[in-house]
Amino acid sequence: MEVVEQILHMNGGVGQTSYATNSSLQREVISNTRPTLDESITIYCNKVLPKCLRIADLGCSSGPNTLTAVSNIFDIIEASCQSLNINSPTFQVFLNDLLGNDFNVIFRSLSSFYEKLKKEKGDKFGPCFITAMPGSFYGRLFPNNSMHVVHSSSSLHWLSKVCLF
Repeated sequence: MEVVEQILHMNGGVGQTSYATNSSLQREVISNTRPTLDESITIYCNKVLPKCLRIADLGCSSGPNTLTAVSNIFDIIEASCQSLNINSPTFQVFLNDLLGNDFNVIFRSLSSFYEKLKKEKGDKFGPCFITAMPGSFYGRLFPNNSMHVVHSSSSLHWLSKVCLF
């Protein structure tokens, strides 16, 4: 593991200095970029929509915003599917962050996230499978041509070298 990866990470937990407590700016970034995400995903859905849509969220962190971008993507795809009068695909979501991220907190929140999805979107939506892909996106995280949607809202500013997906 590179020294940078060991040093640069969000503060875990739920204390006063944790990311979970201090992530309102990141939530605002996700909200402000929603129109661009909406346009991009809608264009994609109108061109091609695979039976299993693979989504990666790079730099997901661990806190109240972790599944916000994924939820937004689901909303956009659901609206596109309804307008096209087609069923939504199966979703395979990869949440990525550095090894220091507390993925266990995310995993503990998934059952309530799945329940919320079912309640809001019904049985015709999904199914959805969420997993973690820990590590730096400076290196290869996924096989070539394996992702359909790659999202990153607050992590690319950390880049100091070119990274190829």
